[in-house]
Amino acid sequence: MKFKIFWVVLILVLVSCQPQQTGEQVPSIEFLTSDDSANRPFSEAVRVGNWLILSGQLGINPETGALPPGGIKAETKQTMDNIKRTLEKYGSSLDQVVKCTVMLADISEWSAMNEVYVTYFPDHKPARSAFGTSGLALGARLEIECWATVKYE
Repeated sequence: MKFKIFWVVLILVLVSCQPQQTGEQVPSIEFLTSDDSANRPFSEAVRVGNWLILSGQLGINPETGALPPGGIKAETKQTMDNIKRTLEKYGSSLDQVVKCTVMLADISEWSAMNEVYVTYFPDHKPARSAFGTSGLALGARLEIECWATVKYE
């Protein structure tokens, strides 16, 4: 299922980047990596035209480098705070999020995760997919990736 979603997303990105018959240029692609993520094997985010695509975010506290105590709700809050911070760092915001993918280590925690997740989108609900996994990096309970719009520069 993950690979199917990946291919659909990849095709949508490639199609949206195709030059139009009117002579439009292909949008630039910018791989965004902060100092604290420079040694990771992926970009923190990628800007393609007016799209900002965030890599999956975990609930790691940036100050302590640890997952918060308190279970799925505390981890969801920290994950969403991390997403908000990353969006704002690169010129977007939660109001501009249009799609999220949620990966849960235990799908039975879906309802508890949603209780926190929805508080970050009071005015709109982005399109979303959610699925259970057999495990996530660093022992996390969830990982969330988002797509948002930004002003085209």
